[in-house]
Amino acid sequence: MITHSLLYLLTLASIAALFYLLESKTELKIFKFVPAVVFIYALSMLLASLHIFDANEEIKTIYKQTKSNLLPAMLFLMLLQIDFRHFLQLGKSLLISYLLAVLSIAFAFIAVAYLFDFSKETSSAFGALAGSWMGGTANMIAVGSALNVGEEAFAYALVVDSVNYTLWVMLLLFLVPFAHIFNKFTKSESMMESFSGIGCACSMGAKRYWLLILLSLGVSFLAQYSATHFTIINGTTTVVIIATLLGVLGSFTKLKELNGSSEVANSMLYLIIALIGSQAIIESVGEVLEYVLAGFLILMIHATIMIIGAKLFKLDLFSISVASLSNIGGVASAPILAAAYSKNLVSVGVLMAIMGYIIGTFGGIVVGNILLSLN
Repeated sequence: MITHSLLYLLTLASIAALFYLLESKTELKIFKFVPAVVFIYALSMLLASLHIFDANEEIKTIYKQTKSNLLPAMLFLMLLQIDFRHFLQLGKSLLISYLLAVLSIAFAFIAVAYLFDFSKETSSAFGALAGSWMGGTANMIAVGSALNVGEEAFAYALVVDSVNYTLWVMLLLFLVPFAHIFNKFTKSESMMESFSGIGCACSMGAKRYWLLILLSLGVSFLAQYSATHFTIINGTTTVVIIATLLGVLGSFTKLKELNGSSEVANSMLYLIIALIGSQAIIESVGEVLEYVLAGFLILMIHATIMIIGAKLFKLDLFSISVASLSNIGGVASAPILAAAYSKNLVSVGVLMAIMGYIIGTFGGIVVGNILLSLN
């Protein structure tokens, strides 16, 4: 039984490092369908279920402090990679597709919450899931913290995120050869023409890990200190919003040229996932199945709206598919789908997915509060 706080953090960091190395340094096919974050969460949750982590005050205190400090730091570093100028150059059809994807996902969550008559805990969990499906796992954690999602409910949401996302990726990849049929139906022109690639200064030059860590922790301190003087909804939401805004502002400065921000941010993300998993124990399989069913219904409503929108605005299959997956899948999968159409279009998937880092946090908080208001 692990009782010492330092040993507790070391164990979780080791789990995060193990699966990061397996995903990035090996060619195991399983990581193409199930991301490392799911394994990190599952193993941490298993250890918690086996009572390896002693749930005493020492563990609870270090859990809360570590998560509170890492969350705004991670958000800040994630957002340093954004370049609004490139996003605005995507073109009319791609921008319409992206906006349609965001709005349809938000509407689908609200509609399903109303149909299923979600409880308060379920509503907050699906608010966190909305953050993920408008951005990524980092947004899911940020929104979940802002909405005070319990560890067990967060575990359910993560299962839905993994299962439904995997099947959604497979479906969109399956549809690639039938693009010409869909485009004929919508009377649209294909986006297969060449698209200029994008560069990122944050992947050039020497790695500045220590500088980035100190800078991000400084932002974390500033965000938390500011939250003690004014509040937006609640304290955690205030911290998340301040860190997000500072990250966006930082992306317009030379800070975005610091190499290594992505690696440091992902390291923080994996450790936060392990932390949350270490406090979660799933007790009801039936409730998990209900979450998964609700997730599938959300995707069906989203898909229906996207198809109708494609017909109205004459959008091609590539545009709506990549827009959808850039939200639901994020940076890990949107470029893969884009490459299935043409390697020249990979940058489109990257741009759309990166924008989700901003949209996901604010969108998830808005949707989550709407879901909570339905109770």
